[in-house]
Amino acid sequence: QVRLVESGGGLVQPGGSLRLSCAVPTSMINRDFIGWFRQSPGKQREGVARITPNGRTRYTDSVEGRFTISKNAVERTVTLQMDHLKLDDTAVYYCAAGRFDSDNPAVFNSWGQGTQVNVSS
Repeated sequence: QVRLVESGGGLVQPGGSLRLSCAVPTSMINRDFIGWFRQSPGKQREGVARITPNGRTRYTDSVEGRFTISKNAVERTVTLQMDHLKLDDTAVYYCAAGRFDSDNPAVFNSWGQGTQVNVSS
């Protein structure tokens, strides 16, 4: 099964920044919707941001204005720049690829292994 590979998680204080990167297979980088999702203990996996094949971006309300998703098709990477981080942003972050413009994790069929983001003072 083709998988994506995340990197860049870690520990950061509230108000700080982190940059997550997702390595995307060549077959998907220009064809698929690439999304970032997150899941914290006891909660459902939720969509955070996604980028369409033609580069349009979508964000969930809680991260709008703080997170930025971008794509580099040459390097086959999708990046999530996270600024002004809050305690509630603590979660395992996953990138995923799918064929539909949706924030529903169920419609994304290729996933990475996840990277932990901890926001703590």
